[in-house]
Amino acid sequence: MEALEKIRKMPKVELHVHLEGSVRPETLLQLAQRNGVTLPATDLEGLRKWYQFSSFEHFVEIYVALSKCIRTAEDVELITRQFLAGQAEQNIVYSEATLTVWTLKRLAGIALDDQLAAVNRAREWARHDLGVEMGLIIDIIREESPEDGLAIAEWAVKNHGNGVVGLGLSGIEAKTNPAVHAKAFQLAREAGLPISCHAGETQGPWSIWSCLNDLGADRIGHGVRCLEDPDLVAHLRDQQIPLEVCPSSNVCLKVVNDWHSHPLRQLHEAGLTITLNSDDPPMFGTTLTQEFERAHLDQGIPLETLKDWSLQAAGNAFLPEAEKADLMTSVMAHS
Repeated sequence: MEALEKIRKMPKVELHVHLEGSVRPETLLQLAQRNGVTLPATDLEGLRKWYQFSSFEHFVEIYVALSKCIRTAEDVELITRQFLAGQAEQNIVYSEATLTVWTLKRLAGIALDDQLAAVNRAREWARHDLGVEMGLIIDIIREESPEDGLAIAEWAVKNHGNGVVGLGLSGIEAKTNPAVHAKAFQLAREAGLPISCHAGETQGPWSIWSCLNDLGADRIGHGVRCLEDPDLVAHLRDQQIPLEVCPSSNVCLKVVNDWHSHPLRQLHEAGLTITLNSDDPPMFGTTLTQEFERAHLDQGIPLETLKDWSLQAAGNAFLPEAEKADLMTSVMAHS
């Protein structure tokens, strides 16, 4: 189809994708063998079966096991280079990737500055060799202590402009109220570091409201369950707060039954600001390009709307205004 070819070629921007979650199965096995880490499966077929998530908690278990295979700064650089090469293949000109630095520090003892230096080496390589850019969102896991969350925020603020573009919140929504980390996010806001929070995925509107009111979120990761609260929908629409929608992730983690029942079209028809994302692409058997294709094929989203979504992603990137304007111009010029 001509539309699918245009989707593959159009410049794209991705705002919700995890560096650890972008590790391909082949690379995961390589890292596990190199670092002497035992996985529940020792071949690709077994690994893919293990990836058949039974619950969100099972997904977190897999994600932590994956993180344990990353043992050195060189490993961090490797996965970042491979991620950026994959983005370039899809003509994703700019990405904001999340890295859970505190987990890698705790599991492998990789100093935060060493992690960032490894990412920045890969970013520089991708900029010059591939022509793609990336900013880093440093996330706080909900289950971390408020003290650790504050330390993460302080480090992220210190490195704002040194590859770091934002502070995030992730983890299991049901376990901890976002307000526990209010001080960390207040620090970020006061320092001018933008905020994106996972919310409204496995929990309902209360989770989104807390991220907005208690943490001052500029963007909401997922947010699909906002539709359960008309007042929240109106607020998100009126304030033009973007949703980082990840349909295949929602299907795999059983937030929705399948692509056809995903509320993507409802969110769009409600006038909300939509960005389309892949979340943890190899783990969910997808790519950003495939998310765009499925939106067109399974939900009937017109090509022009998909182009608008990519432009909306560019316009809501956590970049200085001049860089954001240049990115939007580039996306419009080549769409």
